[in-house]
Amino acid sequence: MEIVHVYTKLHSEFGRQCLFSDRPAELLVDVPADQSLASQFTQRTRRDQSLQASRDMSEHRVNTKRFESESCGLNHEEGGWPKDVNHQVMEQTIRFRKKVEKDESYINSILQLGSVMEHCIRQNNAVDIYQDCFEDGEMPEEHQEPPSAKTINVFRDPNELKRTVTGLSWHPDGGEKLAAAYSCLEFQKTSRDMSLDSYIWDIENPNRPELSLKPASPLVCLEYNPKDCHSLVGGSYNGQIAYWDSRRGSQPVETSSVEHSHRDPVYKIIWLQSKTGTDTFSASTDGQVLWWDVRKLSEPTERLVLDPSREGNPERALGAISLDFESTMPTKFMVGTEQGLVVSCNRKAKTPTEKVVCTYDGHQGPVYALQRNPFFPKNFLTVGDWTARIWSEDIKESSIMWTKYQMSYLMDACWSPVRPSVFFTVKMDGVLDMWDILFKQNDPTLSLKVCDEALYSLRLQDNGRLVACGSQQGEATLLEISSGLSTLQKNEKSLLAAMFERETKREKILEARQREIRLKERSRSEQSRSEDGGREDIDQSPLQLMARAEEDFYVLTETEKKGKEREDQDLSSEL
Repeated sequence: MEIVHVYTKLHSEFGRQCLFSDRPAELLVDVPADQSLASQFTQRTRRDQSLQASRDMSEHRVNTKRFESESCGLNHEEGGWPKDVNHQVMEQTIRFRKKVEKDESYINSILQLGSVMEHCIRQNNAVDIYQDCFEDGEMPEEHQEPPSAKTINVFRDPNELKRTVTGLSWHPDGGEKLAAAYSCLEFQKTSRDMSLDSYIWDIENPNRPELSLKPASPLVCLEYNPKDCHSLVGGSYNGQIAYWDSRRGSQPVETSSVEHSHRDPVYKIIWLQSKTGTDTFSASTDGQVLWWDVRKLSEPTERLVLDPSREGNPERALGAISLDFESTMPTKFMVGTEQGLVVSCNRKAKTPTEKVVCTYDGHQGPVYALQRNPFFPKNFLTVGDWTARIWSEDIKESSIMWTKYQMSYLMDACWSPVRPSVFFTVKMDGVLDMWDILFKQNDPTLSLKVCDEALYSLRLQDNGRLVACGSQQGEATLLEISSGLSTLQKNEKSLLAAMFERETKREKILEARQREIRLKERSRSEQSRSEDGGREDIDQSPLQLMARAEEDFYVLTETEKKGKEREDQDLSSEL
């Protein structure tokens, strides 16, 4: 028999496959310890050693080639005519058209192109590309996620002695940077070792500030120029105004002179809408509002004293602590004062008396925040004492809406730039409150405990998604808000406009009713005064009333004394 194929296999591969199963533990062997062997071993000395598990990294910086762009203008003129035809002379163009229209090739070209054009025109007439197919149907409602916020980064003061974040400002081009002003506002709490620097942070890098700003005095407020992303202006604790260009480094480009600056800390500074983009104005607790041109900070261009009597007396001026300017109202601005008043002013008024237009009184303490609604400029938000209030320009006596009194002092507030009914407040217990007045008015929609220290400043990014809060211990916390609080809702503007109008009408009715009650009381008091002559004493001062009572007392005692003497004389004569 011939072997056709040889099949080979290892012997270990023969047999049945192994089948494993669970069974209880079984002791196979037990080797006891031999103490006689211990003398042959030596105990090793313990030693602690640290190891770095990460790989060694190196940092390199690369400058990419800059792309240079150039703007060019084009003038479109009529062309395509032969050289011997002047298109500006009508007779020559008419003569040339008649010549071309008689050409057979022109007629053939028109006939060929005519069918193509007719086909395109029929297509356009058959399908309306601008037709709204779902105009009558209701759009399905999107699922709204519950309001929430999460912390993204925390930017800490790099100095040992921590200072309060008193001012925040977002970079106008994309909001990738955050400028923070640091200073200590507590009375007699500053020391010589305390740093004067403020910082610009990259929101992606909380470890180290991108640029340090080195003023002569700590900055209380800091603001980016909306027209120039490299320019910043800040108000100092000693009242000076400083201007920076981030391309020129940490030192200020220009600083105002002490003689022509504020005499108290500059609590707020705002850029104005101007052709040059270099105009600002500032407010301080010395009772002055000063206008500046950052190209020449040697002295202010204009000055206003916040005297409520409209006499321009600095001794009676109200200390300014907040400021608001709306670009759609270039001549109007509003000032929040330490005394709880909001002063409405007109910059273009001819006399100082006309510059202070009116005042709004509604807070028991300083007005720490003041901002007009970006969608409804006639309504503005104020924060002071324990409440936040919404006002209408037409109502001077009272606010149209307000929050209930909180357990902690409110320090700052601002409107959402994308949702007209949403605003934010920060409190001294470290809580950030987010309010949606269309949803509910008595309580915030979302309350978030940001930190254990007091929150002093607040600023929202232009897209309304990121919010920065500054604390007393120098921490600037960056939070991301959920889409429900940062996306414009359906019919939100119309609903809020109706709410503001309704509340304004209600306050006007209440104000008129109160005025009627006061007039009735005044007329009733005048009538009773005319009926009873003794009521004239009401108009007298307390000192006059006391003098008159004392005089009446002496007259009465003298009369009684004379009467008693007369009785004694009569009694003695009878005896």
